[in-house]
Amino acid sequence: MIPGEFMSPDPASGAAALRRRQWNSERNLSSALAAIEGFLSQSGHDHLPWLCVAFGAGIVAWFALPLPAFWIALISLCLAASLAAHVLWRRFGVYAYLSQAFFWIPLLLAAGCALIWARSELVGTAPIERPILASLSGRVLSVETQSALGRRRLIVATREPGTGRAIRIRVNLPDPVGLQDAVPKLAPGMLVRFSARLMPPAPPMLPGGYNFARTAWFSGLAASGTVTGRIDVLDDTRRAGRVAELRQRISAHVLERVNGPGAGIAAALASGERGAIDARDDQAMRDSGLAHLLAISGLHVSAVIGLLYVLTLRGLALWPALALRVRLPIVAGGCGALGGIGYTLMTGAQVPTVRSCIAALLVLLALALGRAPLSVRMLTVAAFGVLALWPETITGPSFQMSFAAVLALVALSSSAWMHRFLASRDEGVILRVLRWLALLMLSGLVIELALMPIALFHFHRAGIYGSLANLVAIPMTTFVIMPGLVFALAADLVGLGAPLWWTVGRAIEIILAIAHWVSARPGAVTVLPSQGGAVFALFVAGGLWLGLWTGRIRMLGLIPAALGTFSLAQLEPPDLLIAGDGRNVGIVTQVDGEPSLALLRPSRSDYVRENFLELAGLRGEAGDLGEHADARCSLDFCTFALERDGQTWTILLSRTRDPVSERELAAACDRADIVIADRWLPRSCRPRWLKADRRLLSGTGGLSVYLAAGRVTSVAQGEGEHGWWRSARPPSELTEVAAPALSDMAGRLPAEVQW
Repeated sequence: MIPGEFMSPDPASGAAALRRRQWNSERNLSSALAAIEGFLSQSGHDHLPWLCVAFGAGIVAWFALPLPAFWIALISLCLAASLAAHVLWRRFGVYAYLSQAFFWIPLLLAAGCALIWARSELVGTAPIERPILASLSGRVLSVETQSALGRRRLIVATREPGTGRAIRIRVNLPDPVGLQDAVPKLAPGMLVRFSARLMPPAPPMLPGGYNFARTAWFSGLAASGTVTGRIDVLDDTRRAGRVAELRQRISAHVLERVNGPGAGIAAALASGERGAIDARDDQAMRDSGLAHLLAISGLHVSAVIGLLYVLTLRGLALWPALALRVRLPIVAGGCGALGGIGYTLMTGAQVPTVRSCIAALLVLLALALGRAPLSVRMLTVAAFGVLALWPETITGPSFQMSFAAVLALVALSSSAWMHRFLASRDEGVILRVLRWLALLMLSGLVIELALMPIALFHFHRAGIYGSLANLVAIPMTTFVIMPGLVFALAADLVGLGAPLWWTVGRAIEIILAIAHWVSARPGAVTVLPSQGGAVFALFVAGGLWLGLWTGRIRMLGLIPAALGTFSLAQLEPPDLLIAGDGRNVGIVTQVDGEPSLALLRPSRSDYVRENFLELAGLRGEAGDLGEHADARCSLDFCTFALERDGQTWTILLSRTRDPVSERELAAACDRADIVIADRWLPRSCRPRWLKADRRLLSGTGGLSVYLAAGRVTSVAQGEGEHGWWRSARPPSELTEVAAPALSDMAGRLPAEVQW
């Protein structure tokens, strides 16, 4: 018997098997293909998850490929490969597993790429041309209260000044007196007039940074900014839906009833409004691995559905006449489903919450049908549904983290040794409790390992004690806080909720205390510089292989994961970080033998400082470049001598835009290796290696410079010709603008800047 016989659509057909043997011997088919076919036919693997992976890979390919010509080529090649596989499959009927794979995988790749391309064309919103200060009038679409930051955030439908194009903008409304009567009470549906300073949605400040421009493109936002003066209500008609109004009332009610630092978190768990969470608490939750508790996700939806399921099941079981005539689990599942959908709508129906609700509903359906509630297939169906509706979410940390966590749990629960560990046995209560705690600790550790590469890729930092913190936080959230919120809101209908609110507040304070304690431990937070997409792809490939295969073959997924870990260990911070505007520049220096960041213009903005520190992979505070011992500064320029690998690099940095003598500027440029300016520099300014002025940065965006390698990475490299990226210079011109090293630098630098 040859391996190909495992593939027969009708294994009992001797004639079919004979024909395959003759065809195989006549054509001398590859033994390697036969071996692969035999393995796939006997391995019992599920091909549906891999089709979802192919669908997602097509979406990712559209983001990664820079030009429409590449997107067309990918779709065409995939369709051609799928058609060829279909013809061979119908003609010869052998190697069914491989034939189906070669047919469906390219087809799903093409479908994913085409879907995200079509969605970008349909929902993508072009940004405004340039920053403006304008008087606007428009209809308020949503209001988000951010009391921790002393402001409200509005989404307003208005007209673009000058063009009259209908656009949506996001503006911050400062509330200096903290939501008192000095400012108008705004609600969705009101017609308002105000003056605002608007900016196009910002691209990443530096390579690897957060891409708000891409998020705004798919969210329909054309600009963001700040209200600069008085806001007048022209029409106070409220058009908020009942769900949105109920959400705001619940958030305000929770903030009023819960005292202490836990009020903001309680409001976030009850209504999805996170604006009242203190920034220090938010950072501590991130560093301790508890940030997932703040975003309404599977844990919260499952807690609500599970609570309603148990209450309904136990309550109806007290009615014997009904219990004997109706399948109570189905009725309880229906009540739980309605509660989960209601909770999802009440908390804003954000994509992560909708995704979690879909997954929870699939679990209820599996229970009603008597199927395994937690399986790879269930996760695959949920992923297909989310990607079909919101394909752009695949690039975000929310989608990646939630599905990675569930896949890690499914892979852990499906392993043979876990089945043995959870097998029923005759043991005492203490041993069962210890076994449950060990399982909880192990699950937290596995999830932490699965999420750490994602956190490092998106946020450049990750907590390593998350499993320890979650050992207490997850049970307390599931069994105390979430049920407490539900019962407290219900008890307030008759004025009896005070004890429950006190319990919820104290439980949240315990979690916050754990978060601050864990995040303050030595080595609790790992920070790394920005990593490339190739390194992250190694972790993704390894994780998918570990999670989607069964048996010993899944261990092969450790190989790409180990390669990714090795690559992370080799990461070095860039020597120079240059923002796209040329004003904000960071230089990585050495202070007492430790790397430190010095900024050209120490900003009052936490956003700027945190971006530079995160993308450099550094902790602590950023220093002032002008106060550094190796810097010499005047009112207009700073000169900095930076030593790397025994070489000294002279860097000239512009501090103002005041007129400067061209002759003096040219002489200063001749003495510098690198010149950085937020202005247009004349052609007479010719540094020895790189001139990063307005002319260059308008095409490249932010830059990260690695001096030892002679390498420069730019924001433009990861953007291509997608709608949200607006470059003033075609990519083909960037290397020419970067100015190759001059002949007198030969032997010290590579032949040209590596972009």
